[in-house]
Amino acid sequence: MAIELSYILESNINKYKDEKSLQETGIVLSMSDGIARCYGLTKIQAGEMVEFNNGNIKGMALNLEPDVVGVVVFSNDREIQEGNFVRRTGSIVSVPVGPEVLGRVVDALGQPIDGKGQINSKLESRVEVKARGIMPRESVKEPVQTGLKAVDSLIPIGRGQRE
Repeated sequence: MAIELSYILESNINKYKDEKSLQETGIVLSMSDGIARCYGLTKIQAGEMVEFNNGNIKGMALNLEPDVVGVVVFSNDREIQEGNFVRRTGSIVSVPVGPEVLGRVVDALGQPIDGKGQINSKLESRVEVKARGIMPRESVKEPVQTGLKAVDSLIPIGRGQRE
């Protein structure tokens, strides 16, 4: 009896895993015009995804100051108030890319909003990437007409990448 009890206890102890994780959290100091100023996220990276409150509102860290981080909010900022919690996710903001995304309507995070189901793309690209230099880009060869005479005459637009 004692052997069986000790075996059961030992097997249950071995199954137990402490899955606590340490997360860096902060507090929203102010919120205006879609920018949340947050305190306490000392090790955050530029372009890192953050979650507000229970995780249903997301944002991206852009302005990294010594004590305060400026976060661009991706959805309705009216739900975020001073004193709300914000936490790091540890991942840089990226969106799905590839042929599966062509013809789809997506939000700022690459989530479909056209009602055609999920996007099953295996490829992702970071939102913030450095653009190629001007010289390797293709020259502008073809004019693009907007249909507005004022715009077409004052601001000529060309198809291509070179400035």
